[in-house]
Parts: sequence; structure tokens; C-alpha cells
Amino acid sequence: MKSKPAASPLETFVACAHQMLDPATPEPVRRAMEPRLLAQLPALRALGVFELFELRDPAMRTWLADELEGRGADFQQTRPVFLLQQT
Repeated sequence: MKSKPAASPLETFVACAHQMLDPATPEPVRRAMEPRLLAQLPALRALGVFELFELRDPAMRTWLADELEGRGADFQQTRPVFLLQQT
């Protein structure tokens, strides 16, 4: 039997975001997606995704910015050494 490979943090984030933004998604499903989406934030921050891309949906962009800010100093973005040397 073939096992399905685990989704990457980016794939999981995008899938959850699409479901949350779809007006046809029932509220209980949307609420179930929130923790899954938020669980991907540390990996996406570590990869620098939010330095490269901006969310187009203003409500989701604001919500995630608040979530990232609320996670405190332990969650602050650290830039990779090669980026620090370029700036």
C-alpha cells in the first residue's frame, strides 16, 4: 500500500485559508480550520514566507498579524545569516 505523503506547512496553510475564506464553508468547519492554520505559522515564519508574500484578504492578513504579534518574543522572525549580511 502506498501511503499519502504528509502535506507541507505551506500546503496545509493554503488549504485551510481557502476553506476559511470560502463563503460556502459552514461556520463549524471554518472554526475547525483555525487551529490547523495557526499551527503552521511557526514553520512559515521560519521559512520567511511572510517576508516574501502578503495575504490579499485584508481580514485574514489582519487576523494573522495579530496572532503573530500576540505570540511574543519567542516567536519573532529571525533572519537567516545570509540575509543579514546582505542588508
